[in-house]
Amino acid sequence: MPTLTEDSETNTNVAAPTGNLEITVSRAELLRELTAAQSVVERKTTIPILSNFLFEASNEGETGRLTITATDLDQSLRTSCAAKVKKAGACTIPARKLYDYIRLLPEGEISIKLMDNHWVQIRAGRSNTKMVGMARANFPQVAEFPASGAYTLSVASLKTMVSKTIFAISNEESRYTLNGALLVLKAESMAMVATDGHRLAHVEKLGETLEGISGEKKTLIPRKALSELSSLLNSTDAETMQFADDDSTLFFKMGGRVLTSRKLTGQFPNYEAVLPRDNNKFVIVRSEDLMSAIQRVAQFADERSGAIKIRLEQNELRLSSSSTDSGESEDTIETPYNYDPLVVGFNSQYLIDFLKAIGNTGEVRLEFKDAQSAGQMRPEDGNEDVKYRYILMPMRI
Repeated sequence: MPTLTEDSETNTNVAAPTGNLEITVSRAELLRELTAAQSVVERKTTIPILSNFLFEASNEGETGRLTITATDLDQSLRTSCAAKVKKAGACTIPARKLYDYIRLLPEGEISIKLMDNHWVQIRAGRSNTKMVGMARANFPQVAEFPASGAYTLSVASLKTMVSKTIFAISNEESRYTLNGALLVLKAESMAMVATDGHRLAHVEKLGETLEGISGEKKTLIPRKALSELSSLLNSTDAETMQFADDDSTLFFKMGGRVLTSRKLTGQFPNYEAVLPRDNNKFVIVRSEDLMSAIQRVAQFADERSGAIKIRLEQNELRLSSSSTDSGESEDTIETPYNYDPLVVGFNSQYLIDFLKAIGNTGEVRLEFKDAQSAGQMRPEDGNEDVKYRYILMPMRI
């Protein structure tokens, strides 16, 4: 059994490297960055350190800076805010508990100080809290944004592309290469495509100027990273962002935030082969009318398949569904149609996903070949710069 002196010596050794980090930071700024980072933190992790934030305080020139990192090993987010740094240093703090606690504090300054044994003291006004942290040394190393080779992308364009494709990504873990969207960069355009094997969403934005690209650059972005990227794109004022990659990692940099993600390996399917070429029967309807009709009819579709029937006849589009459990329903939309009659079945939820993605306004064009071939939907909005198409495999009804 160690003697008292030996024990206290051991303690001193443990505490010495952690007895630093002392900062003051504004609650509003800290909360804004914690909100951005907390969604990356792994909720149910078997590795305790991953449920912590890494705090690193440094004095940069005149101003101090607090850098906050969260990771689940697949992806990480590093963000920062201004802070008064009394002592530079690093510590880790339980993420969920800290986020919930800071949200409950009133506006004002918060002081954060690392104590012995990785405990962290947080003081704000009359509140004084100590949280049990973990050793900084246990926190995984997060890759740094590459010094060169980054591409500058438009935030607005990327935001549009993610929202128009993310819902079509496959949820089936076994279909590994479909668990992400493919980003295709060219010198004058960028495109994104996602598919789950039953449907495919493809959006292309023309009129971009991307420097440093000859030919095309294809990158597969995992669904989880895309969803995190979407949050960042929606909460930034920046007009452009930086995108880079190396052999194993993707990097997205917006303002003071850097999102990194492990790359998806494998080959994305040859989507160009499935884009319909000769869907020569088409009908144009108001998105709003179509959405309302589908939602009504879908109430009576078979719960498992969600299938509804689209019947095109002389100047009308008829939607119908039936199931032994709930009954049957039919809705008719009057619209010019002068081709041969056609009956085709689709998953109603897949149709609704597309109409939501185009914002449920304006008109939509539905293009068909026959009952066995893929249907194609696209907005009829005359926007020449953004080409959006949604391909849907028919269902047997």
